[in-house]
Amino acid sequence: MSPSPPTDDAARRARFTDLFDRTHGALLAYAVRRVADPSDAADVVAETFVVAWRRLDDVPHDDAARPWLFGVARRVLANHYRGERRRLALADRLREQVVEVVPPHEPADPTLLRAMDALPPDDRELLRLVAWEELARDEIALVLGVPRATVRVRLHRARRRLLALLAAQEEPGQRIVLQRDVHPGHVRSGWANARPGTEEAR
Repeated sequence: MSPSPPTDDAARRARFTDLFDRTHGALLAYAVRRVADPSDAADVVAETFVVAWRRLDDVPHDDAARPWLFGVARRVLANHYRGERRRLALADRLREQVVEVVPPHEPADPTLLRAMDALPPDDRELLRLVAWEELARDEIALVLGVPRATVRVRLHRARRRLLALLAAQEEPGQRIVLQRDVHPGHVRSGWANARPGTEEAR
């Protein structure tokens, strides 16, 4: 019994595999010489062959296939350069603004710092999302990927743990007042309530 003829899909795959085997080394060398990071060169070649697969019917069947792929790689590189320039320009703008925009990472009060450091990491992150990022409970739920009710329970427990740690550090007769600083997102010597969610603000 003679083997059945290859299907159109099998023929396309065979042609693409042959094309890849014959040209991917030269394309990778081409890209490596034109980018700073070798991993970027791999991305360029991968994107070139994605285009080749989508447009396989347009790829020449003779020796012209190789320069055709180089032309695709050249356009992919041009897109890469444009994206890199935009990224670097944005990074430059952010570096210029970072001193003015970004507040201090931690409160200056050493008592609060020690208490925060003693908390479990999940509690610290939750409390920072409330006090420094000023996120509402429904927003925190989106950040953490948990239900809003879970955020409410965890926040309540985290605050209780923090207050207990603060109380353990108090000197006799001294009461630590938890209050917000004058700058948004800062905590001077205490804590802040979570900004209410949309349904709480009504």
